[in-house]
Amino acid sequence: MNITRTSWVSGEVNTLDLPVTQEQLDLYAAGALLQDAFPNLTPDEREFIKSGITAEEWDSLFGGLDEEEEEKEVSEWHAFDREIRPYDLGD
Repeated sequence: MNITRTSWVSGEVNTLDLPVTQEQLDLYAAGALLQDAFPNLTPDEREFIKSGITAEEWDSLFGGLDEEEEEKEVSEWHAFDREIRPYDLGD
């Protein structure tokens, strides 16, 4: 399914063809955690659904961090998942 998102960082609009179902999108929109709604996706693909940030953009932002620093940044980004939900999930 084609998923279109606007990156929170760059404002660029990107579309990825991801192996997701409408049922999964509905679960996420209803409040399920990303990893529970989309267990079949990679972390990069789940990040795209949540924030619109592509793997390439993520690497350009955080590529210079060591593993511990990157885990901290990822944790902070995921905190947004509790507060901000995309209402227009596209299809």
